[in-house]
Amino acid sequence: MKVLLFNGSPRAKGCTYTALQEIAKVLHKHDIETELVQVGTQPMAACIGCGKCKDGSPCIFDDQITALGARLDEFDGMIIGAPIYYAGPSGQSTVFLDRLFYSAGAKLRGKPGAAIVSCRRGGASAGFDRLNKYFGIHSMPIVSSQYWNQVHGNTPEEVLRDEEGMQTMRTLAENMAWLLKCIAAGRAAGVPEPVQELPKIRTNFIR
Repeated sequence: MKVLLFNGSPRAKGCTYTALQEIAKVLHKHDIETELVQVGTQPMAACIGCGKCKDGSPCIFDDQITALGARLDEFDGMIIGAPIYYAGPSGQSTVFLDRLFYSAGAKLRGKPGAAIVSCRRGGASAGFDRLNKYFGIHSMPIVSSQYWNQVHGNTPEEVLRDEEGMQTMRTLAENMAWLLKCIAAGRAAGVPEPVQELPKIRTNFIR
């Protein structure tokens, strides 16, 4: 089994990374592989609503987001990490995730997802709620912990001193590992996966 760890911070080894590494340690103890995807410091194109991906074609922008979308079948679960700016996830995070989920989100259906946020002081709950929306619209079981998945600190060293936050990360990892194993056991026992009702109904309330 393999879990995708997404670091939506432009600081490669900062506070968000520190929290994700705490999660990775626990997953590795359960023999679950992890792969960290780092948002870079270079500009990335936001979704322009061209609709090119609706027929199954790759996104028109050939970049890190498109490359990851082509590989989503490799992962059994996903954990999104983002720093909090102005009470919301970093712009790099939402640009990346908007395009990834819109163009390739179907590959994540049924896979457990979790979000974690890092902030100096406030805005964690609002940002955490924003990230969970990606899972809820793609039939992804949302993995929780003993508290909202947040760490506090202005430096990695301060994050490590957030004992409750670090324990919350470890509990989240334990819950992710448990759910992944339960899904694998269900498949082995012949439990059928949920059937998606098609076609998907879209209601426009002004028509």
